Amino acid sequence: MKRMDPDRRAALRSMGALVLLLGQRELAFGASIVAVRVWPADDYTRVTIESDAALSAKHFMIENPSRVVIDVDGLELSPTLREIVGKIRSDDPYIGSVRVGQNRPRLVRLVIDLKQATVPQVFTLAPVAAYQHRLVFDLHPTEARDPLLTLIQEKDAAEQQAAQAVEDALGEFLAKLDKPPPAGVPAPPAPPVVAAAPAPRSRSVAPPADAKIDRLIVVALDPGHGGEDPGAVGPSGLKEKDVVLAVALKLRDRLNAIPGMRAMLTRDADFFVPLHDRVNKARRVQADLFVSIHADAFITPKARGASVFVLSGNGATSAAARWIANKENAADLVGGVNIKARDATILRTLHDMSTTAQIKDSLKLGGEVLGQIGKVGHLHKPRVEQAGFAVLKAPDIPSILVETAFISNPGEEAKLRDPSYQTKLVDALATGIKRYFAKNPPLARQRAL
Repeated sequence: MKRMDPDRRAALRSMGALVLLLGQRELAFGASIVAVRVWPADDYTRVTIESDAALSAKHFMIENPSRVVIDVDGLELSPTLREIVGKIRSDDPYIGSVRVGQNRPRLVRLVIDLKQATVPQVFTLAPVAAYQHRLVFDLHPTEARDPLLTLIQEKDAAEQQAAQAVEDALGEFLAKLDKPPPAGVPAPPAPPVVAAAPAPRSRSVAPPADAKIDRLIVVALDPGHGGEDPGAVGPSGLKEKDVVLAVALKLRDRLNAIPGMRAMLTRDADFFVPLHDRVNKARRVQADLFVSIHADAFITPKARGASVFVLSGNGATSAAARWIANKENAADLVGGVNIKARDATILRTLHDMSTTAQIKDSLKLGGEVLGQIGKVGHLHKPRVEQAGFAVLKAPDIPSILVETAFISNPGEEAKLRDPSYQTKLVDALATGIKRYFAKNPPLARQRAL
């Protein structure tokens, strides 16, 4: 028998010692977890597992108590994956808690304890932008929220609160009148009695000219991006999704303070809304306007200024408009859309919903808004531009997309971060919207709010 070379024997002995020192995690093969993220919202909660290789998963439901079980194949339990347990917030509408464990070699099991009945969707996303492979769990309610009902409830609650405030103030005033004067202070003399004048004969009074608008005006505000999709990121790290949400929330409050007007947000927190859902939400509340709010970015930090875009039926009005439209239309890829859940009707809607009348009214709205934001800061282009933005394709709603500034420009990023500048921007947007309605009163709605 041939004897093994001493050097080779020593090398094998060293390798064996290394194997004994390594644990299961270091010897595991397959995917490694890069990050785990949880995005809770009233609309739905999303859980994302990002890895350096594609993962496959199967899921099933268990009742009493309600929970969803997800088996992820080709995976070993790691500290990064365990972080999901601590990322569940107490105010999450759908997830009560999460348990994770190694069910068997190379198979990890997650058990999500549910707070309410949900319809889970599990799908994968290929690498895109800064993301590697993603495994996504979306937990949707069995009955989706009705945005129109929510809008009506918010309106009624606001009116009741205002009426209560008036009643409280009146009660406080009357209480002061009824309070007896202090000792030694003479009571004020009673007012003289004056005979009541005879009541005039009733006659018909013509209603004011603006009485034709006898319904609530609804404005859909669409803060771009959100959740998995941060949008553009400024030089100091300011994310587009955060600043446009801040502006939209302020604009909602500003519009809600206008009598006869109500604003609806396509998202009111940090979660992703697919492009077609943004359009559908606006249509479900029978919105009179749709305003999508963004913060632009370009390959050079020198680009600056605000822009307003509307849909185009005949191609983009400039190469820059086309480039921006393509970038914004890619939001579904970055944010993560379950393609299998999108039916042919939705896909057809995104491609065939442009109308000449909608574009004409959108140009009027865009002109009013552009004129006002031009008073606040620099304009990138002095005219409303057009391109094929998917989020503007509602056939019956005048729609504009506002790029508030270039977040990639250090100076404009600082402005966007400044609450006082945000307020000036909101005032300009609100004034532009009011000027549009003053010249273009909304038509009667089939179903009154």
